Amino acid sequence: MITTAKTYHVPVLLKDSVDGLNIQPGGIYVDVTFGGGGHSREILSRINGNGHLYSFDQDPDAEQNIVANPNFTFVRSNFRYLKNWMQYYGIEKIDGLLADLGVSSHHFDDETRGFSFRFDAPLDMRMNKRSGNTAADIINNYEEENLADIFYLYGELKNSRKLASIICKNRIQKKIETTQDFINVIEPLFKREREKKDLAKVFQALRIEVNHEMSALKEMLKAAVSILKPGGRLSVITYHSLEDRIVKNMMKSGNPEGKIEQDFFGRIETPFKLINSKVIVPTREEQERNPRSRSAKLRIAEKK
Repeated sequence: MITTAKTYHVPVLLKDSVDGLNIQPGGIYVDVTFGGGGHSREILSRINGNGHLYSFDQDPDAEQNIVANPNFTFVRSNFRYLKNWMQYYGIEKIDGLLADLGVSSHHFDDETRGFSFRFDAPLDMRMNKRSGNTAADIINNYEEENLADIFYLYGELKNSRKLASIICKNRIQKKIETTQDFINVIEPLFKREREKKDLAKVFQALRIEVNHEMSALKEMLKAAVSILKPGGRLSVITYHSLEDRIVKNMMKSGNPEGKIEQDFFGRIETPFKLINSKVIVPTREEQERNPRSRSAKLRIAEKK
C-alpha cells in the first residue's frame, strides 16, 4: 500500500486511474487534486525529460508533499482556475487530466479542521484556510430556507427543513462555533441506528457549500474539455452521487446537466468517447486496506 507524507493520504485506485490516462512519456499532464502526491508521483514515474506534470491544490498543508522533480510544477490554487493557470504557463493543450475528488484522509484525520464529527474542533471545513466563509459562518448567518436547501441538495436529507429550523432556533440562544456545539443541536433529529450516516450527510452538505465544490467541479470539467488534445484522457474518481452525476453527464453529453444534443443523423454530440462504459470500483482488498475507497468510482473518457 502506497502512503504519502506519513499517511497524509492513501491514493485511491492508483494504478487504474493513472493507467486510464494512457500516458505518453513526453506528454503534458495535470493532476488537479495533488493532496499527498500519490497520483502525481505515479504520473511522474511514467514521463521523461520532455514531459511535464502540473498539480493543483489550494490547501497549504499539501505543500509539505511537493515533489522535487524538474518535470513537476505545483500550482497553489483551486482547480476551478485550471484554464487561467494553463494560459499563465503557456500551455494551450494537455494530454491528460486526473482528478481524485472529495476530501483527503488527511482532512478527516486532522482534529483541528472541523471536517469530521469524530473530533470537537472549530466548525471550519475550508480547504483553503486563507479565505472564504467557514462552516460556522454558514450555520450562524444563512437564512433558514437557504440552510434547508443546502442539506437537501448536497446531503440529500429528507428532514432538511427540520434541521434548518432547529439550527436557527438554537443559534439565537448561543452561537454554534464547534463541531460538538453543532452535533448537540442536530443529534436529537436522527435515529440512533442511522445517526453516523446522517451526520456524515450533514457534514458533507456543509463542506460542499463552504468550498463551492459543485460549481468548482463544473468549471474545471468545462475547462478540461477546451484544453484536452484530441485523444487526451480525462480520469476522474468520485465519492458521492452528486459529483459522480456531474462527471457522468459531462463525459456522456459534454455538459454538466446531461442535456443530450444530436446531429442530423440522430447521433449524440459529445466531445468525449467513454473508455470504460461501466464505472471502475476498488477491489475488495483495496477497500479493506483503505476504507475511504469504499465509495469510490472511476470514470475515464477520451477527447474526440
